[in-house]
Amino acid sequence: MRPIKKTISIGIVAIAAVVATAALAVASATAAPTARAVKQDGVKLSLVAYSTPKEEYKAIIPAFQATTEGKSVTFDQSYGASGDQARAIVNGLNADLVHLSLEPDVKTLVDAGLVSANWKSELPNSGVPTNSVVVFVLRDGNPKKIKEWSDLARPGVGIVTANPITSGGAKWNIVAAYYSQIKAGKKPAQALDYLKKVARNIVSFDKSGRDALNSFLSGKGDVLLTYENEAILAQQQKQPVFYRIPRITLRIDTPVAVLKSSKNHDAALAFAKYLFTPEAQLLSAKYGFRPVDKNILATQKFPPRPGLFTIDDRFIGGWSKADPAFFDPANGSFSKIVNSGGVGS
Repeated sequence: MRPIKKTISIGIVAIAAVVATAALAVASATAAPTARAVKQDGVKLSLVAYSTPKEEYKAIIPAFQATTEGKSVTFDQSYGASGDQARAIVNGLNADLVHLSLEPDVKTLVDAGLVSANWKSELPNSGVPTNSVVVFVLRDGNPKKIKEWSDLARPGVGIVTANPITSGGAKWNIVAAYYSQIKAGKKPAQALDYLKKVARNIVSFDKSGRDALNSFLSGKGDVLLTYENEAILAQQQKQPVFYRIPRITLRIDTPVAVLKSSKNHDAALAFAKYLFTPEAQLLSAKYGFRPVDKNILATQKFPPRPGLFTIDDRFIGGWSKADPAFFDPANGSFSKIVNSGGVGS
């Protein structure tokens, strides 16, 4: 712009400087809140889970993050023995949501006031996104010819299982063993005698289901009692093992719950609900977990079992009866076997 007078020119320059300064101030004022908004929109969820779904979540979490609800969500993850994980949360381990191996471990959090007593009503299928079953993982060729539950009580059979003091998966194994005999027509005294024989054959009593798998893969024992998904994982990793689903076996239900104390409750609930979507159910199936969505399950090749039973069947009465009956530290039937030195003896 050509100046008319020097004084006018100087005035224009001054005005321009003021305008530029104001513009920079406005830009700074608008940029800073934008940065803060991004930071506030980002949510980090703490997922605390039992030991075996780690590989499953490696696929599910990125899939959730690709959705509208999950695009700004990141995760801290902790995996370990289910009972230990529940106790760690009570003692201060940060968690927004949990995926534990059985209902009594969620009850530990309910009793501590960390999870709502109505947690089952917050999610589909009472908070259980997938199922599994108790299986036998066997050495290649099955040299001990282990086929059914009765074979586990034979002398000379080495059993690997997790320890029910720390592991929820181990509790599924013990309850499955006992009630396999009841389902086969045995009396309670006979089933308990059978359980004592099984306990004597335990050669590795591990902290978690994953630790038990690793012990078996290292060469310990002749048979591993574990989740079907752990057996499938071993095969996917090209381990020289195969597995057998006994004709009579127990369905495994592993629950998810959101902590009511979570500062990210909405995001945690959104992720928990995502686990029940067709996309997540398909991913779970890929890693050996049985979908609870019947339409998705119908597309898979999980073998049915005629003698499949559940923890809520009338002759068991749910975990509220089974947990103290077997695992009360002083009076539980299996705890008494352990306390008397009956494991591996």
